[in-house]
Amino acid sequence: MSAISHQSPVILGCDHAAFALKQKVKAYLTDRGVEVLDVGTAGETSVDYPDFGVEVAARVSSAEFERGILLCGTGLGMSMVANKFPHVRAALCNDLFSAIMSRRHNNANILVMGGRVIGEALAAEIVDAWLETPFEGGRHQSRLEKFDSYEAIKKRYDKNR
Repeated sequence: MSAISHQSPVILGCDHAAFALKQKVKAYLTDRGVEVLDVGTAGETSVDYPDFGVEVAARVSSAEFERGILLCGTGLGMSMVANKFPHVRAALCNDLFSAIMSRRHNNANILVMGGRVIGEALAAEIVDAWLETPFEGGRHQSRLEKFDSYEAIKKRYDKNR
């Protein structure tokens, strides 16, 4: 069964709405000995969240990074952007159960949280749960293979329309 390695580095990105929480998450990860590449944003000045979502998702999609964390105001926008990339399974998790299940059943490789939705303590618990929960594999693996073959499925669907 595939599990995200605790030792692999994490790529981290956010928009202005989640900058403060990103800083807390970054410090938390660093304190746990996790190497972090912070791709921004660098402050609370308004920015376009897709720019940072693309940076993280593209680098996870290409397997440069095994895992990433994205934050924006609600987490919704970052989730939508990240999931446009092949082999990315970005999961919006503003609670512990979602974080655990995103790993167990979906082998999520990008954790997304809402900086205006959750606080620092809950974010730390979610990060821990997400990092520590292994993928169960089994029946869930064949479902993930369907994710990865989405482009081929979409082409067949479009051809038959």
